[in-house]
Amino acid sequence: MNRPLLFALTASCALLRAQTPAEPRVETRSPDFRRTVPTPPAVPKGFREAIDELPEGDPKELITILRENYVAPDKLNDLAIARATAQGIFDRFAPGILLPLRDEADENAESPFRSEILDGRVGYIRLGALSDAHLGELDSALKLFNQRTLPSIVLDLRPTPAGSHFELAARVCERFCPKGRVLFTVRRPHAQQELILTSKQDPVFKGVLVALTDSDTAGAAEVIAAVLRTQAKALVIGQQTRGEAVEYSDIALPSGRKVRVAVAEVALPENVLVYPGGVNPDIVVDVSKEDTTSVLKAELEAGVGPLVAEAERPRMNEAALVAGTNPELEAFRAAQANKAKKNPNAVHDAVLQRALDAITTITLFEQKPGRSSR
Repeated sequence: MNRPLLFALTASCALLRAQTPAEPRVETRSPDFRRTVPTPPAVPKGFREAIDELPEGDPKELITILRENYVAPDKLNDLAIARATAQGIFDRFAPGILLPLRDEADENAESPFRSEILDGRVGYIRLGALSDAHLGELDSALKLFNQRTLPSIVLDLRPTPAGSHFELAARVCERFCPKGRVLFTVRRPHAQQELILTSKQDPVFKGVLVALTDSDTAGAAEVIAAVLRTQAKALVIGQQTRGEAVEYSDIALPSGRKVRVAVAEVALPENVLVYPGGVNPDIVVDVSKEDTTSVLKAELEAGVGPLVAEAERPRMNEAALVAGTNPELEAFRAAQANKAKKNPNAVHDAVLQRALDAITTITLFEQKPGRSSR
């Protein structure tokens, strides 16, 4: 074919393509296409997952296999095997079954109630141990906060000891939840009993609510956090709770020692369980247990405000512009220079600070034109 004719045909095809509507492109692959795609590496399984995949007869046969083949058969006496079985039970079913290693009387230890107003705008409540007396102090604090028309409250559950005071937990929740709403149910499967706890009063506070938790928050305290998030739109800040929203019964072993067994569990509406997963916070703040202990002790001794108070940061203004200075930059340089001089033992409540920052953000958002109040 000569060159002029080839050019003419090429131009005609291009014109035809331009005038013809585009057809959807269908991509075809050969039957062997999948063989050309590298196989993703297998995700390594954990030991527990591997055990779960064993057929029913395999676990029962393990002891026989060990006794017939193990290099140290003298270590496989009945007591050793019984102890290994017990260890597996505690590892697999914790925290539903526990073997207290010490007298855990601190679970019922007294933890004081405390309340104060932060920055003139946020009510802070350290609930402490669940008791009728602290419920009375809670009512007094809420009354004061309402008189001051505070728009937000922080409920600190970190100092609340673990325990199964679920009826007291429900009475705390009903201060913030709609009347008549089912808060949670305590179920005792072996007794075939259910205790349904509902809110029996109108909420005392309806503003922005934040609950603080840590990795030691357990039992009734984590139920409060879960219920307030579900029923009062509370924001949970801190760390994942322990997942011990159960009622324990201490049962004596033949030796006289006691084993702690979960005999009842808490279920939120729609069968949402807090045990054994705990409550995952909406905003995670990782703080060591040592720092949390120091913070809670300092707040109880000297109040909460000093542990979150920050000096007002200098801003650029007209006087600074005329003088040719930058107060923001100067403040930053001064802070850097004084870092080494600061008290290394000073404590700062990072969890509460994050809560105050979140409240500020929520408040500003809800103050925008066109936004309805909570």
